Amino acid sequence: MTAAENLDQLGVLSIPGVLTAPQCADIERELAPLVSDSAGTRQLLQERWCKALATQLREHPSLKQLLASTPRAVQCTYFEKDRLRTWLVSLHQDLSIPVAQRVEALGWQGWSLKQGQWFVQAPPTVLASLVAVRLHLDPCGPEDGPLRVLCGTHLHGVIDAELAPGWRQRAAEQTCVAHVGDVVCMRPLLLHASSKATGTSRRRVLHFVFGPASLPNGLRWPDLADSACPN
Repeated sequence: MTAAENLDQLGVLSIPGVLTAPQCADIERELAPLVSDSAGTRQLLQERWCKALATQLREHPSLKQLLASTPRAVQCTYFEKDRLRTWLVSLHQDLSIPVAQRVEALGWQGWSLKQGQWFVQAPPTVLASLVAVRLHLDPCGPEDGPLRVLCGTHLHGVIDAELAPGWRQRAAEQTCVAHVGDVVCMRPLLLHASSKATGTSRRRVLHFVFGPASLPNGLRWPDLADSACPN
């Protein structure tokens, strides 16, 4: 089974050694002035270095085929979790995407503004076309609040949030531990969660979302994303 087939079937795929430790250290230096007082930010694609990193990931030999149908980086979110700055994330799907402006269209709902950016819950057909690429800047072991996923649940469309816990008895759970420079690819419709960090180290992740070149129903990706990964 190919890597692309594994991602399509399970909804998750771990890829070791996409970046080297020195490359990750370079990213840390770029991040430092932007996130020193925050556990996360959603607006990194406006940074030149982040746009270049998105292109680098898209063109990496281990990722290129996985992202062939999703040529645009449309979002990059930074998450930092450690013993003092930690949180519990319950089982959920990622249903909202960033867009350039609000457009009323059938199947698009739950509009919100976050850090000056419009987000909307997209139709399942759009969500199913996306790929999340999570780049780890630190080792992430079982005590560092790693991502936990229920394999294959992305194949069932949008799942009622109240019914999500019941899927623990129906799907195999995978804990996504990682080393520095590893990537975890995930379908946003995959049910996933994470626990609080209980160890002494920190878990820093750059969470990229890659999508198709354009959106239906008159919606557009944010203008900053248009230049992130030129076709």
